[in-house]
Amino acid sequence: MSATDDNARTRLTVDGWVMVALVIAAFVAAAFGAKAAYAALRPADASVTALLKARLPKTQVTKVDCNVVDGLCEVTAGNNLFYVDRTGRYLVIGRIYDMETRQDLTATRLLEINPDTLIGGAAKANAARDSGEDPNATPRGAGTQPSAPTTPQRLSLDGLPKDGAIVWGNQSGKTVTVFSDFRCGYCRALSNTLRSMNVRVVERPISVLGSRDLANQVYCAKNRETALHQAYAGEPLRNAAACDTSGLDANERFARSHGLNGTPVIVRADGAMIEGYRPKEALASFIAGGRS
Repeated sequence: MSATDDNARTRLTVDGWVMVALVIAAFVAAAFGAKAAYAALRPADASVTALLKARLPKTQVTKVDCNVVDGLCEVTAGNNLFYVDRTGRYLVIGRIYDMETRQDLTATRLLEINPDTLIGGAAKANAARDSGEDPNATPRGAGTQPSAPTTPQRLSLDGLPKDGAIVWGNQSGKTVTVFSDFRCGYCRALSNTLRSMNVRVVERPISVLGSRDLANQVYCAKNRETALHQAYAGEPLRNAAACDTSGLDANERFARSHGLNGTPVIVRADGAMIEGYRPKEALASFIAGGRS
């Protein structure tokens, strides 16, 4: 075999490997290119915003976030919140719940949008149903936001027995009494805020959202404070014991007799009362006005 034949065979071999490499490179580039192209085609916040401006010209959209919930874009319009799909075609009005973290994502965002919101929407809806009002009407805190009262109401706690209270926090701090429900997301938010403050909390569950069994477990726990925070976090309460829960009955009778149909209700040591969650600064100002 001649040297010319060897050189030709070598060139063919090299050319063959080069061709294979080019084919592989082209395939990889096509695959990643397709992925990139798909990503580029997905509607971004800006494109959804443009679609909404065209389809809802009278709605003042202030923010669009397509990274909150898979498949949906969260739309902020003033103090209101709704959702659209990524094509901007379908609009969803309602609440989004994360069942894994047990968090009301809509409620959290509404509080961020308007921290002065009076909360207890679900409980208010229950109360409206019981009173014969339309239960499908927008609950407080779910759409149009009511404004906070300029002066707090008054509520005497003299009729309450010592039993029924779960006392936690800084025992030497100013005292605030909270009527709550362990299934109320706003009560959970309030609890987390109060934990960061130098206050003594007297928590009285009134179970307006059907959480009496959970309240019994917390109240009968060996460490009530730990159990309380576990309940708000959605953690299971183990080794629950039985105990006298007549104090919880007294809480609920007191709440009914005083028209406390929603939670949370916050009562200062001097009897001043506000309904609903407040941000830390507003809570600190309110609590500072009472006696410790």
